[in-house]
This record gives sequence, structure tokens and C-alpha cells, in this order.
Amino acid sequence: MQLERKIAMPPNNTENTLIGDEIEQISELNFLQEAGFVSSTSPLKKTEDKNEKIHSNRQPIIWTNVILITLFHILAVYMFFSYLWYLKYLTIVWGFIVGGIGGFGITGGAHRLWSHRSYKAKLPLQLILLFCYSVAGQNSIFDWVRDHRVHHKFSETNADPHNSKRGFFFSHVGWLMQKKHPEVVQKGKLIDMSDITNDSLLAFHTKYFIYFKLLCCFILPVLVPVYCWGEIWKYAIASQVFVRYVLNLNFTWSVNSAAHIWGYKPYDKRIKPVENIGVAIVAMGEGWHNYHHVFPWDYKAAELGDYKFNITTMWIDFFSKIGWAYDLKTPSKELVRKTMEKYGEGSCTDETLKTNEEKSD
Repeated sequence: MQLERKIAMPPNNTENTLIGDEIEQISELNFLQEAGFVSSTSPLKKTEDKNEKIHSNRQPIIWTNVILITLFHILAVYMFFSYLWYLKYLTIVWGFIVGGIGGFGITGGAHRLWSHRSYKAKLPLQLILLFCYSVAGQNSIFDWVRDHRVHHKFSETNADPHNSKRGFFFSHVGWLMQKKHPEVVQKGKLIDMSDITNDSLLAFHTKYFIYFKLLCCFILPVLVPVYCWGEIWKYAIASQVFVRYVLNLNFTWSVNSAAHIWGYKPYDKRIKPVENIGVAIVAMGEGWHNYHHVFPWDYKAAELGDYKFNITTMWIDFFSKIGWAYDLKTPSKELVRKTMEKYGEGSCTDETLKTNEEKSD
């Protein structure tokens, strides 16, 4: 029996329209093969997996997750409408600050740095990102990165953890309420995660993740408003543990759901991800998803560095200026233009090209 070989790290960057014959024709993309950013087979050319039809999409429900997620959402909605009017102004501002900190840990850390390696970070920035990621209160970095790389490598198949073809609810939160599809587990084992497991800092964070999560996501955000400006305990808990946390989760989940369903495709009409400005706003620049799945190695996760709708890029650029972020990867304007002309979605591609040219002038 022949064993499947491990996929070259990072495998998440293999789903883009320029892999295959074109990658050999465009010298700008040589670094992708040399750095292990692509495999020999493009997902766009793969044939339908027979297992897609053999395995049922209905997996065993994880009732603990169903109860906890549902309960958190019900309490968050109740507390939002019941306590919002009684919160101190500083507590509301604090909620936005904590939400932004946690958001940057996801977008600038787990996503653009550790999953896609779209830039490099020196130790001070790595420590900041680890703290920010802990504030977000999601899964461990290892689990987050592995799931995201599998998502890009096998997007919109049964091997995609949050396959949007299974509907909005599943891709948004339903995938967390049931056990993973067998294909997700199987393909996940093939993903090379050595860059994560060999990183001593990430290994330390993963080992003590539950403590970092409890302290940074729940305890500190509650203590600050109580002891710094005298917020009432129940209001601090309601605003930070429930409302802020649930909003942060849904903003992240919207990238997997809304940004794969509603929007336009100026870069590649053949794939599911779309450009969604609403998601870009709430997810700090992660809504330019059609572009991101075409050029996943771009540190901006968007064609233009428009800070209004891409706060994450603003922060990475800031850290780049002070020398803490470096080797920021991005495709040339010519490569982006050619891709749009060849694969983009008709009129919206022409409009985007015109808009981008005006912004460049």
C-alpha cells in the first residue's frame, strides 16, 4: 500500500488561479515553488473525489458545543439589550478596544502570519500577536492554522472544515457543533505543521493555551473596567465575557460564511470566495476574500492597502516601519491585472480595474 506523502508547507497557499501551467510561465511566482507554497496538483484541476458522495455530510452532533454556543448567544443578546444603557462610556470604549486587540490576534497573527506566512515578525511582534490571539479566545494556534490550511488546500469540498456549499449556518457556526467530516480528518493529517510545532514560542503558548485564554479573554477584560473606572461587576461581565466575546466570534466566522456566499468576484469567478465589504469592516480587512484565495500569500489579504477597510494591514505596515515586521509579500500590479482580465467576473472586474488605476494615480 502506497502512503500519501506530506504536503509541502505551507499547503494553504495552493488554491490560486496561477498554479499549474502558468506558474512556470511567470517568473514572479518562482518563489512559491522554492518556498514550498504549492504542490504539484492544483485544486482547480482536481477531479471529483468519489468519497464526496460516499460519506454522508451528517456527522455526529457535539451536544456540549451546541449547548455552550447557543447559551452564550442567548445570554449575549439578552445582556446587550438589558444592560447596554447602564454601562459606563469607558466600558463601551473598552469593549471596542479589547475586540480590536483580539481581532488583530486572529487576522494579523493566526491568519496572515502563522497560517499563510505572508510576512515575518520579530520577537516583540510575535509576543504581541500571541497576547492578542489569547484575547480572541478561540482554539489553539495549532488547531486554527491546521484547519485554515486544510480549508485553503481543499476549499469547498468535504475536506474543507467549514465548506460553504453546505450552507450559511454550517459554514458560519454549524461546523463547530458536529464532529469533523472524515475527509477533513484524513486530509488534515497530511498537512505539514512542522513550522508550528518546531516553534518553541508557539509550543509554549499551545501547552498553556487554556490559561492564556482564560486570563486574556475573560479575566483581564473584566477586571480593568471594574478596578480602573468603577464599573459594576455584572455589567463588566456581561459586556466583556458575553457581548464582546460573542461579537468577536461572529465577526471571525463571517469570513467563512458570508465572504464565501454574498459578494462579487473580480479576481476569479471560478471559485466560491467573494469580495464582501461588510465582512471587511467587521473582520478588520478579511472580507476581500476572492482576492485572498487567489493571492493567499499577500500580507494585505487585499489588492489595495486601504486602511479604512483593512485595519490589519495598517498595523502590519506600522510594525514594518519600526522594523518588527519584514519580508512583506505581495504580488505585482501587473500580475494582479492579468489575473483579473483572464479570470475575473465580467463588468465588476472592469470597474475594479478602473477604480484601482484611479487610486494608483
